[in-house]
Amino acid sequence: MKRMNRFLSVVGVIALSGIGALALSSYQQHNDYEALIEKDLLPKKAEPHVKDYKVYALPIPENINFAGEAVPLDNPDIRERLDREMLVNTYWQSNGLLLLKRMNKYFPIIEPILAKHGVPDDFKYLAVAESGLMPVVSPAGATGFWQIMKTTGREYGLEINDNIDERYHIAKSTEVACAYLKKAKEELGSWTLAAAAYNAGNYGIRKQQDRQEVNDYYDLLLNIETGRYVFRILAIKTIFSQPKAYGFHFNKEDLYSPVPTRTVVVDTPVTNFARFAKKMDINYKILKIHNPWLREAHLDNASRKAYELEIPLDEVYTYQPE
Repeated sequence: MKRMNRFLSVVGVIALSGIGALALSSYQQHNDYEALIEKDLLPKKAEPHVKDYKVYALPIPENINFAGEAVPLDNPDIRERLDREMLVNTYWQSNGLLLLKRMNKYFPIIEPILAKHGVPDDFKYLAVAESGLMPVVSPAGATGFWQIMKTTGREYGLEINDNIDERYHIAKSTEVACAYLKKAKEELGSWTLAAAAYNAGNYGIRKQQDRQEVNDYYDLLLNIETGRYVFRILAIKTIFSQPKAYGFHFNKEDLYSPVPTRTVVVDTPVTNFARFAKKMDINYKILKIHNPWLREAHLDNASRKAYELEIPLDEVYTYQPE
């Protein structure tokens, strides 16, 4: 499974680099203003407010775990790597707030599926690290919240063709992620290694274990992406489990909420989903928002398979058919 993490990491680095350049520019500008003020060439009221913005070092929790497995924070390498991800994910504030809003909307779908399969709740943060809880597609073709490759999706029973791509189905793709993670945990021996394998593959992790003659994720020297991967998940868990402690302030009504829906079973071909949507008292856009796994404006369904479509309840959206 290839990931969106490389994309997210690059964006984060670019954003932070821009902030650093701005801060340096502001610092130099501030010194220039100071010199001009001292020479009475510029009034004090023109001095920029560069001292108003503060960036703080973040406290690292004394005890932290992933899926109940302790993180060895007494190791300075481990502590520094976690600190890096904490800083990156805390000070990318706009993205952090968007993640918080989406978590409130989508975690109620993901959490009970993880619990049903006996997968630790912490893995919901893996989905956040993978996609930002958006139906994105990576350059390698990994798709959906859980960034599943086409071959892997089909291997685990998802329908993927021109009409249907169940990698976009939040519940069904979560089921696949659970099956993949449980298999990885069984093969590799820990949930932490299973998380790393979600990024690098079981073979990739085993190869490095054999080569380096160590078993623990925190003892392995891995490529940059996989080496940062679990730490990114840990940072997301730490920050967004207690967001106000890390400077994120919001009211409950600011968060996105799950939209109540009813299920409509379709077991025939659909020649035109725009007209179908009108019959459901919604429009095509709303139909696709709630059923993103429908990839075409029609459904062939020659086999007469039964598909369950989610239709928002009448009071959620108002739509007046023409």
